[in-house]
Amino acid sequence: MSTPGEERVRWRPEPIVERVEAGPERVRVYEVSPRDGLQAEAAIVPARTKVELCRRLAAAGLRDVEVTSFVPPSWIPQMSDAEDVLTALGHQDGVRTVALVPNRRGLERARAAGARDVAVVVSATESFARANLNAARDAALDTATGVVGAAREHGLGVRGYVSMAFGDPWEGPVDRGVVAGMAAALAQAGCSTVALGDTIGVANPGQIHRTVRAVTAAGVPAEAVALHLHDTYGQALANVVAGLDAGVREFDSSVGGLGRCPYARGATGNLATEDLVWLLHGMGIETGADLDALVGVSRWISARIGRAESCSRVTTALIAAAGQ
Repeated sequence: MSTPGEERVRWRPEPIVERVEAGPERVRVYEVSPRDGLQAEAAIVPARTKVELCRRLAAAGLRDVEVTSFVPPSWIPQMSDAEDVLTALGHQDGVRTVALVPNRRGLERARAAGARDVAVVVSATESFARANLNAARDAALDTATGVVGAAREHGLGVRGYVSMAFGDPWEGPVDRGVVAGMAAALAQAGCSTVALGDTIGVANPGQIHRTVRAVTAAGVPAEAVALHLHDTYGQALANVVAGLDAGVREFDSSVGGLGRCPYARGATGNLATEDLVWLLHGMGIETGADLDALVGVSRWISARIGRAESCSRVTTALIAAAGQ
């Protein structure tokens, strides 16, 4: 107890580390805020702000950042400055900067701008493929695998996404056999990692376990599986733990929880990077990320895009604890 007149020093909140038995030593945090986060904003964020965001994320210790998307500007006007962003960034030492490409034309644009790593997207459902990829599901897969092959021929690294891997706003539950088949096709085409997307944030830990197992049973190594989780129903962190248990070692997140699926009503955005890092560090799992720096980035970008506060629970709590 403190004696009268003695000041009590308040504990600064930080993850209390309790190592989980059989847990991994380290996982990869794959940052998507510059692309998946900012493309969801109604206003177009200036290219210089996007570039600064990428640099701040790298300074905070993140080594895998999806920086832009080479989609037609008529599809997503917020990404119309893709060439400017990638060219201004250049090649960051020790940082993999990834550009999303929807087709061969997008790949050629990305290559011309200096991309060394790209990502492709398919959908596990017909409805989302037609709404978001402007093609039938199988046709979108054919396009993606063709892009993967072309990218690999040019020496580029390729990541694949299977969107709507757990639930679809039109079709409901998703056939995990279809998810596994599409993931396997992307891996066989040459994707080093395949991210399973909980695009509308409806997955639960049981689904995560069973779907990851179906994907690995289809021939995709567990170390090549990533999870792209949205937090619509507050299940993202529980799903991270389930993913870890299933052998997943790479998780997508977005600083400040930026980004949302336009087809999910009430969606609160991607899993916040700060929340993911707090969880992992508390479990004794290394990420290379500096949590304090991430909180700073979260506050900075929230201010730049006109948000009153970050969507990250960790950032909100740490700011409150600091009396800021």
